[in-house]
Amino acid sequence: MTVKSRILEILERKKGQVLSGEALAEELGCTRAAVWKAVKSLREEGYPIEAGSNRGYTLCPGSNLLSQEAIRLHLKNKTGSVWVCREVSSTNQEAKRAALEENAPAGSLVVANSQSAGRGRRGRYFYSPEKSGLYMSVILRPEGKLSDSLVLTTSAAVAVYRAVERVCGISLEIKWVNDLYFQGKKVCGILTEAVTDFESGDIEFAVVGIGLNLYVEKETLPKELMGTAGGIYPGKEEAGKADKNLLIGEIVNCLMEEAERNEISEIYIERNFIPGNNILICEKNKIREAYAEKICSDGRLLIREKSGEKRALSYGEVSLSLQKK
Repeated sequence: MTVKSRILEILERKKGQVLSGEALAEELGCTRAAVWKAVKSLREEGYPIEAGSNRGYTLCPGSNLLSQEAIRLHLKNKTGSVWVCREVSSTNQEAKRAALEENAPAGSLVVANSQSAGRGRRGRYFYSPEKSGLYMSVILRPEGKLSDSLVLTTSAAVAVYRAVERVCGISLEIKWVNDLYFQGKKVCGILTEAVTDFESGDIEFAVVGIGLNLYVEKETLPKELMGTAGGIYPGKEEAGKADKNLLIGEIVNCLMEEAERNEISEIYIERNFIPGNNILICEKNKIREAYAEKICSDGRLLIREKSGEKRALSYGEVSLSLQKK
């Protein structure tokens, strides 16, 4: 870890406290000049560090820039790697590269301020503008078959639900399979991708991509998302007060806990708003109506076709029908 990274870690840990250059230099085993140079570089990167002669250095309590050091402070599992990027094409793509080329351990994550080519399910473009959302991908190395992937997918939805409730005090709703909604608008999308052993069917690793809207800027929102996309906060000012590093850390902690349980959470079933409604199902580019009976204990969606036949869906695109129950 560089002097700059170590100083940022100390300032994050003691946010709001005044730390003298002499004390920092002594703790890090470097010169005061090296401390000054590192702080100058951090300030140029945008970190609100107050500095003055005979006053020492202070990271302002309201500091909310994404940083590897701040995220690490909130992680229960310290063994994973953390990458924080200004912009990537896709955090899932970067996480898969890290898992394959660097053998990154479970709990490692890639976080970005924005994505130029973020992807949702079925290869759809995922709108990921700078500052208004959290874009992250977590590497998992579960012991199981590809048939267990539904557990991973639902675990991610529950992890986001739990983390947002704990950190932000906001209760979201879950839409089967793994979208999260607030006040009738989609605020979070999740994309789970797995690399498997072809012969055994075992999952070698999985990457869980999460895009969470803190707020939406209506002026720049694509027309196709108008009326459907929302944020967990009403605007930029409210979202700016949220501790993004804490929220990211808590999402990872909750995800690791849920994945370890390896079962469908009661929260997933209880907070799902699809059961009990007429729905539209999109399969093979065809749309049909059905009735959503319930979420099964294995995470599948039990539906009743118009013919009266019942069957359980493991995957698919569903939405609420405008027709009454």
